[in-house]
Amino acid sequence: MSENRSDAPLREDIRQLGGLLGSTIHEQSGAHVYETVEEIRGLAKSARAGDEAAARALEKRLGELPDEMIVPVVRAFSQFLNLANIAEQHHRIRRSRAWVRDTQTGPLRGSLEEFFKRMEASGNNDSLHETVASLDIELVLTAHPTEVMRRSLLQKYNHIAELLGDGDRLDPTPEEIEEVHQSLKREITAAWETDEIRRRRPAPQDEARWGLAVIEQTLWDVVPHFLRRLDRNLQRQTGKPLALDAAPIHFGSWMGGDRDGNPRVTSTVTREVCLLNRWKAVELYERQINELVEELSLQCASDELRGWVGDAWEPYRTALKAVRDRLVATRHGSPPPPPGGGVGPGATRHWLDARLAGRRPTDGLIYWRTDELREPLMICYRSLHESGAGMIAEGRLKDLLRRLSVFGLTLMRVDIRQESTRHTDALNALTEALGIGSYAVWDEQERQRFLIRELGSRRPLIPRDFEPDEEVAEVLDTCRVIAEMGSDSLGAYVISMASKPSDILGVKLLQKEVGVRSPLRVVPLFETLTDLQGAQTCLEQLIDIDWYREHIDGVQEVMIGYSDSGKDASHLTAAWALYQTQEQLVETARRQGINLKLFHGRGGSIGRGGGPTHAAILSQPPGSVDGRLRVTEQGEVIQAKFGLPGIAERNLELYITAVAEATLVPPNPPESGWREIMDRLAERSCEVYRDMVRETPEFIEYFRHATPEHEISHLAIGSRPARRKPTQGVESLRAIPWIFAWTQTRLLLPAWLGAGSALAESLDAGRRDTLHHMYEAWPFFRAFIDMMEMVLAKSDPAVSAWYDARLVPQALHGLGEGLRERHAETRHTVLEVSQHDEPLDDAPVVQRSVGLRNPYVDPLNLLQVELLDRVRHGHEEDLRDALMICINGIAAGMRNTG
Repeated sequence: MSENRSDAPLREDIRQLGGLLGSTIHEQSGAHVYETVEEIRGLAKSARAGDEAAARALEKRLGELPDEMIVPVVRAFSQFLNLANIAEQHHRIRRSRAWVRDTQTGPLRGSLEEFFKRMEASGNNDSLHETVASLDIELVLTAHPTEVMRRSLLQKYNHIAELLGDGDRLDPTPEEIEEVHQSLKREITAAWETDEIRRRRPAPQDEARWGLAVIEQTLWDVVPHFLRRLDRNLQRQTGKPLALDAAPIHFGSWMGGDRDGNPRVTSTVTREVCLLNRWKAVELYERQINELVEELSLQCASDELRGWVGDAWEPYRTALKAVRDRLVATRHGSPPPPPGGGVGPGATRHWLDARLAGRRPTDGLIYWRTDELREPLMICYRSLHESGAGMIAEGRLKDLLRRLSVFGLTLMRVDIRQESTRHTDALNALTEALGIGSYAVWDEQERQRFLIRELGSRRPLIPRDFEPDEEVAEVLDTCRVIAEMGSDSLGAYVISMASKPSDILGVKLLQKEVGVRSPLRVVPLFETLTDLQGAQTCLEQLIDIDWYREHIDGVQEVMIGYSDSGKDASHLTAAWALYQTQEQLVETARRQGINLKLFHGRGGSIGRGGGPTHAAILSQPPGSVDGRLRVTEQGEVIQAKFGLPGIAERNLELYITAVAEATLVPPNPPESGWREIMDRLAERSCEVYRDMVRETPEFIEYFRHATPEHEISHLAIGSRPARRKPTQGVESLRAIPWIFAWTQTRLLLPAWLGAGSALAESLDAGRRDTLHHMYEAWPFFRAFIDMMEMVLAKSDPAVSAWYDARLVPQALHGLGEGLRERHAETRHTVLEVSQHDEPLDDAPVVQRSVGLRNPYVDPLNLLQVELLDRVRHGHEEDLRDALMICINGIAAGMRNTG
């Protein structure tokens, strides 16, 4: 199947959606707006094709736009880029289906079918079932401020994608084609008439509701469908099914639990989000039980089921109605059960509703644990099989049991994340209140002695009259929420900026002192280059503590951060430090006889560890992916990966096959001499990066002029502030707005700065052949270079020059020119290593995608320059909306921006 033929439907979809958008603009905003947009679009395409006269005319035309015309023009190009994204996502689904049908090309790389065939051919069939059946993959959804689109628009765009799917049906009638066309027109018109801008910053509870919407609208149905496919392939290949209670992939959340630098996430918020998760879970299970009540009108039943429901005429319906009543009691409440059991009629209180409102209702007969709901469903499942109706058991009922295994009664467990100094402050307040000294000034050994002594003591540590300040009280209140909600609702306690064993022990002690019966596992997060380099020592010292080793059940989870390490030391340096840290942690865990679970704090952008899932997992060090993986899915990536059913299933598939393959066939370690080369590359990259970002006095001033960093802080796109601390340096700026700002100008500096100079030095030293071999034979190095090519394909230094010319003081122009020269050097050296003529030569689909967007992103960049210039000269109130829409549009065009 040729690439051109296979892409023809995509081009047709984009043509159709673009045409419908054009007619909508003409009808809703008038001929003048439509003609202006078309003129700008034509000039942009010609300019991108190399017509310098068109480029000058485009810049002049945009500069002459009156204020009132800027908003509709910006909206037009933003909307087109969003529609192009929809068409591309739908085309990915279409191509995946085509691969399945096309027997000549074979199965798609990374698909279940391809993976199982390849494992059989490589001689790994014997251990295949055990590996797949025991996989433990957790995707942790987070709400960082990169999801710029309102949910109202996301829902419309998802419906457009569904309509494109309807249009792909075989042999549609002319009436059906016309109905799809009209429906698309209605959705595009509704999107055009919908405000793109959030008028208020979302609360953490809002972010949690968005996460629940992804579960409800997509994953709730995709997961059981995917597990059926996995089960069929596993049985076909190994002769053994996937266990009914297997959950090879499941979900966690930081929404409502991530309080690191976010004062809006409080103990009250975390409690409310946990209850919201339970409320939504019970609602979804109620729907499924109602469907089963309608379906299971059978009268045949096993003795086990009869023993439970008695001589009921329709035993399954009787059993399931009892389950439904108890679910209703859980969500809406009930009085205490009447004598003899069962749920009484006339429920008057609302249990979860009341808890959400801050009241303490009577528990009644509510569901607390997943096993309580699973037990009656399993009785029905066994009964159907024993009664000769096993085929029915394998339908909706089995899907519901699968959902229970994956989602439990909370859909996704919420992690707590807090910065290490907040715990130090809390413990210091306690020791000073007790008159035993200042915990904050004790050295590490003295802290450890105190913590271990108190962890083993039965005596309460917190005085009854203890009156902490607001911040310390919040830390203790958070631990009290852990005691209240329990481990069914909560996942891990993640400590950011962890560096010492006392950071972990301190959280263990705080949980103990407020009465947590089942303490959350405590996960140190190593982020900066220094902390990554010290992670192995910290883990060794921690495991050597007898008390700690006895209380972790042989498993230690460690989180490694991609965001702050890259911002701290350069993308290349961070990538190599993360690789080495994983190797060291794996070696320590094996030597100490414990199981290590690595938690990857990845973002959406390349500079924060983003990129293709399959390649990223397969490039990890040998032994680091041992059937277990935990990873964050952040910001707009959640919608991109899980917003549409077909895309969501494909991403679940890629996670499963990559983790299984990395476990069964781990990559070889780097060859002799490669480590020394990487050490020098990382050292040189860090020197160049820090020399620019930290040591160049005018860099911060240039950054603030040349990017919309300040204006981005006004976007209502996340509950967290842009900075951890109120200082002006890059070190206090969160990694997300740091990268987001450079993405807007299409320089993408954090992803490549330092790498080009380091590679150039290595090439000049005569290591060209070695670097070529590293690229061909080492998955880690290949993945890094491929990601660099992705960055280089998306970036455009000429666009960055537009910003400098209008927005940057003349005295700083040399700095921008120097950065663009470094970008050119990076492009040259990366292509030297990969031996490609152009970036992404071996990824033509992505290459064409970037090329398709450029003529539509270019006008938005030019308009953003114009808007920033006008806003910075006193027109802020008149043009704020246009600037916000422009930021959104560029983000849509660049994709994986945060």
